[in-house]
Amino acid sequence: MANITKKVSWSSRADESGATGEGTPLLNGSEQPRHSRQDSLRGRPKEIPHNEKLLSLKFESLDYDNIENQLFLEEERRMSYMGFRCLEISRWVVCGLIGFLTGLIACFIDIVVEELAGIKYQVVKQNIEKFTEAGGLSISLILWAVFNSAFVMVGAIIVAYFEPIAAGSGIPQIKCYLNGIKIPRVVRLKTLVVKVCGVICSVVGGLAVGKEGPMIHSGAVVAAGVSQGRSTSLKRDFKIFEYFRRDTEKRDFVSAGAAAGVSAAFGAPVGGVLFSLEEGASFWNQMLTWRIFFASMISTFTLNFFLSIYHNKPGDLSSPGLINFGRFESDSVAYNLYEIPLFIAMGAIGGILGALFNVLNYWLTIFRIRYVHRPCLQVMEAMLVAAVTATVSFTMIYFSNDCQPLGPEHNEEYPLQLFCADGEYNSMATAFFNTPERSVRSLFHNQPGSYNPLTLGLFTLTYFFLACWTYGLAVSAGVFIPSLLIGAAWGRLFGILLASITSNATIWADPGKYALIGAAAQLGGIVRMTLSLTVIMVEATGNVTYGLPIMLVLMTAKIVGDYFVEGLYDIHIKLQSVPFLHWEAPATSHWLTAREVMSSPVTCLNRIEKVGTIVDVLSNTSTNHNGFPVVVQVAGSDEPAKLCGLILRSQLIVLLKHKVFVELARSRLNQRKLQLKDFRDAYPRFPPIQSIHVSQDERECMMDLTEFMNPTPYTVPQETSLPRVFKLFRALGLRHLVVVDDQNRVIGLVTRKDLARYHLGKHGLEELQLAHT
Repeated sequence: MANITKKVSWSSRADESGATGEGTPLLNGSEQPRHSRQDSLRGRPKEIPHNEKLLSLKFESLDYDNIENQLFLEEERRMSYMGFRCLEISRWVVCGLIGFLTGLIACFIDIVVEELAGIKYQVVKQNIEKFTEAGGLSISLILWAVFNSAFVMVGAIIVAYFEPIAAGSGIPQIKCYLNGIKIPRVVRLKTLVVKVCGVICSVVGGLAVGKEGPMIHSGAVVAAGVSQGRSTSLKRDFKIFEYFRRDTEKRDFVSAGAAAGVSAAFGAPVGGVLFSLEEGASFWNQMLTWRIFFASMISTFTLNFFLSIYHNKPGDLSSPGLINFGRFESDSVAYNLYEIPLFIAMGAIGGILGALFNVLNYWLTIFRIRYVHRPCLQVMEAMLVAAVTATVSFTMIYFSNDCQPLGPEHNEEYPLQLFCADGEYNSMATAFFNTPERSVRSLFHNQPGSYNPLTLGLFTLTYFFLACWTYGLAVSAGVFIPSLLIGAAWGRLFGILLASITSNATIWADPGKYALIGAAAQLGGIVRMTLSLTVIMVEATGNVTYGLPIMLVLMTAKIVGDYFVEGLYDIHIKLQSVPFLHWEAPATSHWLTAREVMSSPVTCLNRIEKVGTIVDVLSNTSTNHNGFPVVVQVAGSDEPAKLCGLILRSQLIVLLKHKVFVELARSRLNQRKLQLKDFRDAYPRFPPIQSIHVSQDERECMMDLTEFMNPTPYTVPQETSLPRVFKLFRALGLRHLVVVDDQNRVIGLVTRKDLARYHLGKHGLEELQLAHT
């Protein structure tokens, strides 16, 4: 059974023993898998049952909250004013480094894709020209399909076999990470390498994908790596930035990395900051905004600087990010009051088409989860899509008789003549026989009349289904550019049709304007981002005149789309059963109280606890708890124990590893006191309890948790309503919230899963089942 679960989920190898199927709720809201020996002996079933009314228990929260124990306070006391200044400076240095490295990676991807795609298209173009006269174009088709499949095969093999989490754009995973969920392997070095190589292969392989989405994931991985000052994968510790080795700092830096990724991809530093704000970090402060903006700026600057050297114009920093929409001149972009309703109508069309895209992709993803879960099948599917894409493109170009004259200022990269007269080129080839970014630019800027309405209609239709089929394959790929391309095509079509309806064609200025609005509408309808997307589009076009129409279009697309189905990223998050916390608690949940939501009974530890008890509690696989309230008994009285702190599993493991026992401290007076550095050195991969050896004699020792536990954990009374609990939990980025009665006795514990279970469905408040999927 293990092999199946492994392939379904984002976390690839962490859950080899997980069983599908629902479990019985047990202590602290964790579950006991009900699977017997027979399950594992039956071999792989042909299909995996899938139900999105489940919430997976394998995802843990990040410890975003600072643990203010005695060690923490001592360290703060020892730190001088200069120490604090140095920390602040090193935060800025890390953000600068993140921006610099993210820009370099973007530059590397861009140059490699340009070079490889250039070679591929040159070879195919010469081949087509050779066989147009002689006949036998089928050979060109086979050549093109083989080229595509070969590149995509490499990209799919490294993803499916080496790092499954690098599939897709990585935005849903980063969104979850910034929401406070620990997604296994998401910010590893290996993931970054596979992501970068994979995205190069899939773009060069001619799939309907963009390289922008993966940039955001790459930026996040860079941030997580740089800020730790060491690589756990390479087993190298550079002994720098040691203070940042905890979830709080790491998560803040990852939001900077995601912003730097957006900024490198679109040349939109402000858009990057807003992306992190809108999609990501739940806990936000002003200094963080400023640092993130700094990282974004550095990343755009780095990319521009190196690309200017590559294009033999060193020092020319005017070109923006990876996607360059080109400049929109002010006279062609004028719009009138009477066009506003048209823009809003385009927004509605974008919302409907986006919802259709998402629904189709949702069913396709469920099909993939059920049937295409083996790596070999995933690679074969990716190659099939690549071959089909090449065949469809070729057929469209072959049967298109839309010939356009090659002007003196022709900006076609690879003009294909095929059956056109001399001095003309096939305009369907401009759309298909090109990297997607170039196609978008030609749709925005080519002269009016350079596209036939039929060409655009067919292109929109085919590319829509190709892009929908491609998103979710086992390759690294983004959905930004395909959506822009689909939108630009039908937007331009819309502009041409408007001009043909009215006799006076001059008033509808430029179909390029409608192409831009269509692109915004389509992208908004698929991903449903509002604020950051408006700013990204405005920054990428380099013209603020479009601020209002783009904003109106995106708002309409979001409202219309949300009426039917959620955004693409939210759908994929839900399909993975991730306990994602939205901004607000469900609207009708005020009648639920903490007592009904919490998990109980809770495993508590005494302030001075026997080592044997601690080892047994940690080794108990059925209750895989991560936080334990610490209680103290009032001496001489028989009333129940009261709460005095909270300690984490990771802390207990470090204490056991260093054998911090009361008896040993007495016998060895010169024993070094444990410091916060010891906890940071063990982060982020704390050893499992099974690897720590505790002898029989040591089990009888006692352990004093006083100076290690968090003495002031957040608590709520049992009558607190769900929205209040939710607000506290979400805003402070908590992992455990202790529920106490009026005597300060522990009666339950609220974790992320207890809150994410409730959501508003069509029939009012619904509760999801918890399961070990």
